Amino acid sequence: MRVVFATAELSPVATVGGLAAAAAGLGAELRRAGIDVDLVMPDYGDVDLVDETTIELSVPEWVGAATIRVGIHPVAGRLHLVGVPGMARPHPYLQADGSGWVDNSERFFRFARAVAAFVEADPPDVLHLNDWHTGAVLAALESPPPTVVSIHNLAYQGVAGPEWLELIGPLAAHFEWWGDTNPLSGALALADRVVAVSPNYVTEITTPGGGFGLDGPLRQRGDALIGVLNGIDTDVWNPADNPHLVATFDTSSLSARTANRTALLARLGLPDDDTPLVTIVTRLTHQKGVDLITPLVPLLEQIPMRLGILGSGDAVLSGELHRLAAAHPDHLAFVDGYDESLSHQMFAGADAFLMPSRFEPCGLTQMQAMRYGAVPIVTAVGGLVDTVPDADLDTRRGVGFVAQRVESIDLLAAMFRAARRLKDKRRTAALQKRMMSIDWSWTGPAQTYVKLYRELVRGDS
Repeated sequence: MRVVFATAELSPVATVGGLAAAAAGLGAELRRAGIDVDLVMPDYGDVDLVDETTIELSVPEWVGAATIRVGIHPVAGRLHLVGVPGMARPHPYLQADGSGWVDNSERFFRFARAVAAFVEADPPDVLHLNDWHTGAVLAALESPPPTVVSIHNLAYQGVAGPEWLELIGPLAAHFEWWGDTNPLSGALALADRVVAVSPNYVTEITTPGGGFGLDGPLRQRGDALIGVLNGIDTDVWNPADNPHLVATFDTSSLSARTANRTALLARLGLPDDDTPLVTIVTRLTHQKGVDLITPLVPLLEQIPMRLGILGSGDAVLSGELHRLAAAHPDHLAFVDGYDESLSHQMFAGADAFLMPSRFEPCGLTQMQAMRYGAVPIVTAVGGLVDTVPDADLDTRRGVGFVAQRVESIDLLAAMFRAARRLKDKRRTAALQKRMMSIDWSWTGPAQTYVKLYRELVRGDS
């Protein structure tokens, strides 16, 4: 079976958010399962391929010259890089000042039309589209192959002006949205199946509060809308074999985590004592909810907890974290930026991992943290609900502590409950062994997708 898998991001070629890791992980696992996967993404430039060939695409004049470079990437394997005018940029979406490229709509509409031309020229058994960047592919295909659209983050829809309805294809009417053009809404209407990246996210996006205006159309899809939880790369996120750690460990050698904790405290400049160390690894955006934690920093000594944060993004929030770290140097450390090696250390050395998200379609860092034995403290949203049963409410399956409302006071209560549990070393070790033994790999999710593809090829309703 051949699947064209189109995405705007793919680790490590172009990585901005969770889409890149999800696309790379699922694509690789599908190939291991015997699926012939064409990984198709924009050619942002500066990517060398081995055994490269070029495909010329026949596209409308407004797209401009469109080609695909096909070759072998040292990590991603066989890769299709779509080149259209204006696509090559140093960042897929953002300018140096953090604002979006002014021609992002045009860039990705051109990309989508080029992908449609590739599909028309060599139809696959299944077409798998990811997020809004690829949605307009379906506007140009009057006889598409069986199609799956994955929603990684419904908050981003790529809405553009109405002029695009005259250009994107014969099915453009499905993409009209309150007088504008919405590449995601049309794709959700035309796809054979719509997949949200966690079961609980399906529930959320079909409500007015979580649907970002698309809850009605999503409810109309009925059983065609399903949830499949993402996985993580358990070879990369493996505490038993990790060059980033001071000491490797597994469930039979949890005591080795102590060396990582000591090293992390030293790296963060925090005192080394029995006070629980909690870490956050995140983008500093409204979605991730770190601003809900800043009012709690003066209370860390009373909980008690020490907090280490690694993240970058919003300049105002970054400034506030710097100010709080200077005011509370024994209880808060903030590393501004992203450091791959440090992120592994932040999981391996922490007693607990805090994820105060306002919404979280799936979430990857909570799974990465649990893989390393850091007890998660999360909000009851999206995939966090599916992956973190509360240890106080579910003594058999519980692995962390859940704030039922996305409020600072509820997060504080969850932090207090976690601190109380972390004082009990025996019960904490039991939690760690339980969470580290869960299979967070892509094997199960990939098999679900394979089953879905086969149903679509057979024409099952």
